[in-house]
Amino acid sequence: MAKPACASGSASTDVESCCELHPPVTCGPTPCPACGPEARARIPAQEEFCFCKTADCEVVYFRDGEALFQKNDVAVRLGLKEPNNSHAPVCYCFGWTPKKIGEEIERTGQSSVIEQIKSQVKSGNCYCEVTNPQGSCCLGNVSRAVKQASATASRT
Repeated sequence: MAKPACASGSASTDVESCCELHPPVTCGPTPCPACGPEARARIPAQEEFCFCKTADCEVVYFRDGEALFQKNDVAVRLGLKEPNNSHAPVCYCFGWTPKKIGEEIERTGQSSVIEQIKSQVKSGNCYCEVTNPQGSCCLGNVSRAVKQASATASRT
């Protein structure tokens, strides 16, 4: 059953679950076979896969003890795996990148990206479980990008 679209409440709850159509499957504690950190399943699929969110690890998807796909194996840029790439998406449904967020902040003094995404979610236009390589809501990643862009803008 779908959760309410970004209902009001604690930010951490809303950000983590606002557009998930399925509750996330826990994968673990299963360490990534290449870099070791614990990961949790982020891809709703027939088989259980885990997403390794460690930026400097080449592994993207894995199962217990088995690296399945590395960065070079996937067709899209991975914002979490390329934190210094301002062109790598943080929102895969609507094309938000750190560069685009930063440009909006420079132009207007603030970012409307969170509100825009929440509005699209409410309209039923969110497909994070399919488009986001993590297989889940992007708002946590987007929020971090907004904070970083805001901090950068305030220093200039």
